[in-house]
Amino acid sequence: MRYVKLGTTGLDVSPIAIGAMTYGQPDRGHPVWSLGENDARLLIRHALDAGINFFDTANVYSQGSSEEILGHALRDFANRDDVVIATKLRHPMRSGPNGKGLSRKAIMTEVEHSLTRLGTDYIDLYQIHRNDHMTPLEETLGALHDLVKAGKVRYLGASSMPAWEFAKALHLQHEHGWARFVSMQDHYNLLAREEEREMIPLCLDEGIGTIVWSPLARGRLARAWDDAKATARSGNDGFADMLYTPPDRAVRLRDRRRRRCRGRGPRGQACPGRAGLAAQQARRDRPTRRREHRPADRRRRCLARYRAKRRGDPRAGGPVHAAA
Repeated sequence: MRYVKLGTTGLDVSPIAIGAMTYGQPDRGHPVWSLGENDARLLIRHALDAGINFFDTANVYSQGSSEEILGHALRDFANRDDVVIATKLRHPMRSGPNGKGLSRKAIMTEVEHSLTRLGTDYIDLYQIHRNDHMTPLEETLGALHDLVKAGKVRYLGASSMPAWEFAKALHLQHEHGWARFVSMQDHYNLLAREEEREMIPLCLDEGIGTIVWSPLARGRLARAWDDAKATARSGNDGFADMLYTPPDRAVRLRDRRRRRCRGRGPRGQACPGRAGLAAQQARRDRPTRRREHRPADRRRRCLARYRAKRRGDPRAGGPVHAAA
């Protein structure tokens, strides 16, 4: 396993992370298709044996059962100092007031519950599970900063939101000297490339690591489109139906991908899942753009040339008017 740094941090993570929404007692809330502890432990151990050290869960997955299963398995099979545990908070964990959201009270309460369920003294990466528009952003960011200072959390991360909201959060963290978000977990795959417009360029410019959720489009990039409902999960995943209604362009993309990867899988079979992950790996491995090519620097250079023209500076490349 070749480990990579998460963004511009010094944290070593495997380039493939295990998403633990799949693990949890099915009778403890969403998702109903989750695997119980015995089946989950086998997969977690297999991932550790393969060198994967990055595990991502959330407090809301099976109402905390996912965190419990992951914590038990990592305690039995791994060295805590080697693995990176990421979890999230925001969604409802109980009915009644203060049972959800990103208020200071909710954050301080939920981090203690997650630490208990995971059976650890600290969380490596604590992520906000979307934004909470009912709570002032300054309140949320200040509380998260306090968790880092208290040693309960090592790094902070965010997940899917408009790029302008994420840019605002980064600005506030810088302005107040608060611990900064080091990662963005966004929806990105060969069928969902909206993040290429604004969020990914923002993350490149700010040195933010990106963590992809649904990299294989909930299985649609790993099997024939007509078999999208072939598993227990896909047959009970209404959210996937909303995300991946098959437009003609998506179907053409799928067919072209299958033709390209034909013969590359085991026994010469097509392996679209490998093609989907390889495409994302290729994008991640592209050399980081040189500093002067980044949008912020480009705007500064353009503004500098404009001002130089107003002054009649020959270096601006515009007309030079001799003094009378």
